[in-house]
Amino acid sequence: EVQLVESGGGLVQAGGSLRLLCAASGSTFADYAVGWFRQAPGKKREGVACVTSDRETYYADFGKGRFTISIDNAGNTVSLQMNNLQPTDTAVYYCGASRSTLCLGHYWGQGTQVTVSS
Repeated sequence: EVQLVESGGGLVQAGGSLRLLCAASGSTFADYAVGWFRQAPGKKREGVACVTSDRETYYADFGKGRFTISIDNAGNTVSLQMNNLQPTDTAVYYCGASRSTLCLGHYWGQGTQVTVSS
């Protein structure tokens, strides 16, 4: 069973960038789909980006052109590069993994706070 640890959140001004990291322990991501999800106060958790078990990538519409998800060659770390951040991107960001083709989020990290000031 894989365990996930996120890092890289913080406070940034609008237009700034952050890079989130999701590190695997107990297993690699070799057989997993891994995605980033976010949850803003009072809102439901939503998908942000996904790298499938076939290593295809998908993005929510709000992230296209601004966010990039990638996985390292060793299959131990998934990153989310976020550029041109806006206050609407403020949320707790979670890494989720699943033994499936698509990102179903069966295993979760603890989350990392991203706050974008205007």
